Amino acid sequence: MTASRPTPLASGKPAPAQGRPKAEQPPWGAASPQQRAQRGGPLPAQGRPKAEPGDFPFIGLMSGTSVDGVDGVLVRLPDGQPPQVLASVSLPMPAALRADLLALNVPGDDELARAALAANELARLYARAVADLLAQSGLQAQDIAALGAHGQTVRHRPDSGYTLQLNAPALLAELTGINVIADFRSRDVAAGGQGAPLVPPFHAAIFGAPQGRAVLNLGGIANVTLLTPGQPPRGFDTGPANVFLDAWCQRHLGQAYDKDGRWAASGQVLAPLLEQLIASEPWFALPPPKSTGRDLFNMRWLDDRLAAYDGPAPAPQDVQATLQRLTARTIANAIDAAAADTREVYVCGGGAYNTGLMRELAYCLQRPVQATDALGVPAQQVEALAFAWLAQAFLTGTPAGVPAVTGARGPRILGALYPA
Repeated sequence: MTASRPTPLASGKPAPAQGRPKAEQPPWGAASPQQRAQRGGPLPAQGRPKAEPGDFPFIGLMSGTSVDGVDGVLVRLPDGQPPQVLASVSLPMPAALRADLLALNVPGDDELARAALAANELARLYARAVADLLAQSGLQAQDIAALGAHGQTVRHRPDSGYTLQLNAPALLAELTGINVIADFRSRDVAAGGQGAPLVPPFHAAIFGAPQGRAVLNLGGIANVTLLTPGQPPRGFDTGPANVFLDAWCQRHLGQAYDKDGRWAASGQVLAPLLEQLIASEPWFALPPPKSTGRDLFNMRWLDDRLAAYDGPAPAPQDVQATLQRLTARTIANAIDAAAADTREVYVCGGGAYNTGLMRELAYCLQRPVQATDALGVPAQQVEALAFAWLAQAFLTGTPAGVPAVTGARGPRILGALYPA
């Protein structure tokens, strides 16, 4: 798609306090307006024309807990209107980088060096996605206000006061010539919050409805946003989505995922095993706010419970069918407990394209279940769009941390700026 090229500009508001240099310097760095225009990125306030935040495009980049690829969008986000997507891209995660990132989810040797090298490789993959987006849209780096890059979560321990997303935002800014907004979770964690999920305020902005609605993201981990008319959005993680389905399939079939849930359909749900999996994990019974990740739900978790199972040794396809039901059942339990009046569920993320899992969700939820494509937003684009939106929120000084979601002490502006 070819789009008209906007004038290079930035938000009509100054950068938030935590993202700007000392007051005597220009708010976007010490370079002159001409230098900044040449390097890419918005001009300082005194050198840019008046504009509304939605007048210029942002880029959002996302690599989720499935660690299967990078999704990117180039989008305008006019206030009060649907996102205007100018270009989109999905790049597969290189096998070696995926292996490195998954290995970094558990303790190992020389983690600091391995993490730094993996972060650099991820930034280079992000930069490839940005180059593809610019080529598709006909825009240049200096036309983009900023890009939001989440990074790859390898540890998430808000109970211990930290969350860790591998990223190299300075390298990404250097490679792309675009202002980078990154590190979206840590400020909320510093304020006593979970730092996750980050997307409910974005879901509320584009998917709000006159009746109770849930927006469900199915990546490696499942998270849900609950939208109730006249109330702020609520949201929390519900537990595993694809993390076990993919890993079990890889172990037994050598395939990255169970396409359309076909392997699961060849097995049968083992009710005693399902009940044991749910009853053995206290996290499922915790009230929101709550979040989780591969720190908890990993193959050690599953192997320990299979070893403790007192029934006959289950066939691998029966375990797959049970794991698919585990995802759907824990999501349904969470929605019923938190918002029983929810009337409809819209699904985004890679799991939205697993027809078997979608059938399981409809069965367990007993409500209409559709991909967000039905609302005009492709399921694969939603999370990348959210990080473009979060980048815009940072530049406009809009708090995107929602205490009702994360449990933080108050609203916080999320992110950190790495100028181009």
